[in-house]
Amino acid sequence: MSTIIIIDTLWVLFAAVLVFFMNLGFAAVESGFARSKNTVNILSKNFIVFAVSSIGFMLLGWGLMFGGANPIIGTEHLFILGKSNDFYNDTLTSYVPFWGKFFFQLVFCGTAATIVSGAVAERVKYLSFIVFSFILTIFIYPIVGHWIWSGGWLANLGFMDFAGDTVVHSVGGWAALAGAMILGPRHGKYDKDGKPQAIPGHNMSLAVIGLFILWLGWFGFNPGSTMSFQNPADVMHILVTTNTAAVAAVLTATATSWIFIGKPDLGMTINGCLAGLVGITGSCAYVSVGSSMIIGAIAGVIVVFAVLFFDRIKVDDPVGATSVHLVCGVFGTICIGFFAQEGVTSLSTVNGLFFGGGFALLGVEILGILAVGVFVFISSALIWLILQKTMGIRVTLEEEIMGLDIGEHGHTAYPDFAIVAPIMDSANEYGDTFPTLSPVEINRPSSAVSPDVAVPVVNKARSGAKMTKVTIITNQEKLAKLQSSLDKIGITGLTVTNVLGYGMQKGHTEYFRGAPVKTRLLPKVQVDIVVCKIPTEAVVDTVKKALYTGNMGDGKIFIYDVENVIKIRTGEEGYDALQDEEDELSAVSVQ
Repeated sequence: MSTIIIIDTLWVLFAAVLVFFMNLGFAAVESGFARSKNTVNILSKNFIVFAVSSIGFMLLGWGLMFGGANPIIGTEHLFILGKSNDFYNDTLTSYVPFWGKFFFQLVFCGTAATIVSGAVAERVKYLSFIVFSFILTIFIYPIVGHWIWSGGWLANLGFMDFAGDTVVHSVGGWAALAGAMILGPRHGKYDKDGKPQAIPGHNMSLAVIGLFILWLGWFGFNPGSTMSFQNPADVMHILVTTNTAAVAAVLTATATSWIFIGKPDLGMTINGCLAGLVGITGSCAYVSVGSSMIIGAIAGVIVVFAVLFFDRIKVDDPVGATSVHLVCGVFGTICIGFFAQEGVTSLSTVNGLFFGGGFALLGVEILGILAVGVFVFISSALIWLILQKTMGIRVTLEEEIMGLDIGEHGHTAYPDFAIVAPIMDSANEYGDTFPTLSPVEINRPSSAVSPDVAVPVVNKARSGAKMTKVTIITNQEKLAKLQSSLDKIGITGLTVTNVLGYGMQKGHTEYFRGAPVKTRLLPKVQVDIVVCKIPTEAVVDTVKKALYTGNMGDGKIFIYDVENVIKIRTGEEGYDALQDEEDELSAVSVQ
């Protein structure tokens, strides 16, 4: 065996393993950006998506992608199992054994599929996602790959995409966009006025770990696409353009979020780095290091505004996959037409617009973007709609509120900890998408005070005035509505604690490796209020009105007499200790 074959095979093996390792990066980023109650579901999807990608690509996907010179789709030697694969000896490279080439292309296919996972997170049915991923990797991805990487019609026109801005990232992004639009936003993402509400991820440390794993994997993704180490200068050039774009995007995304959001948002920095990596993927072998810095810098700015844009048009993407992979994938493809420079590597033979090449390459790149976008978006949307009409694609509202970990998998990622729910307005404008429970009329005593009516208050402090502690135990998702209702009657001070407990609900049964876990505790929120000048009846009536649905789990109210309150800072006691400059409680403590 020749030295060239050994070296090239080892290089492809190393690069493919780095790209495979990106599965862990995607799993970590996606689960970190999601809520803790959906962690098991997201981690499991990232396992499953690579498994179904492997099966689909092996059964038919490879053949459709590389089977012959038909301009539209592979038609020859479609099924590679159990047959001689000499047909593919010269496909891609003649120096790497067939199964080495197959595995390298497989991990790219799996990457396209896992992009979808993040965009549809926290509400998609597990089985429906599996079916969609299988169809994407056995049919949609291979067809686009054939057009561009296997002598298809776009390749014949001169379309260039070195490591997959269009083939991988845009394909995953278009499929993700179709899924996110048809699924609709998560419950609570938009208030009754359509304003987007923040739903923070549960573990930014995990997201950062995932980012660095993806960054590392990209050094196999882009340089490995040479599929040869015979020209080390090319490989090293691609390595540096990849890294340069990433670091430039980190800086510009951080600066942009700082300027337009007010703080250097870590989530935007993470997505900025990924945007730079995506933005350079298609052109990494065709542009100079200086150009890669410009490309990355622009991508870092674009991704921040893309995230805000999709939020504004009600495309709910928990991890920003559409902003990173679709928007920056399209941007990166266009950059080939602008920044390609003949001779920067042995692989770069055409100049883009900025280097005297005219509009020819740019026009082909734009045509390819449009063709792939139309094909992938329409075909993906059709698949999502068929799944929606047949097996359904969205979990029930109750499952979504409780978390897909319990509803879909029967166990949680953090069984020893209380799940912390974000404070957000649970109202939404999607009545059909998010069915609401019909409330039953409450029989209220005539002395009850409506929260919409001004409550009479004592005008000045009373010595020895009665103080009452009201404790409410309810579901975490109802906290925002409860707080808003209490604000209306003048209660602005709450102590909020996340707790675990169960009553008539009996909790839920969890399983670990098939065995039931002996726990029935459910995550709850405990709200403590001490009132004096506001009638206790008014508080109770307001709480009942805010929380009542007529279903188990609405919660309970406990009322206690308070003997004394002491303000440590001033030494004031009793009613005086409850007052501040605004004559009411002011501190809010969330534990």
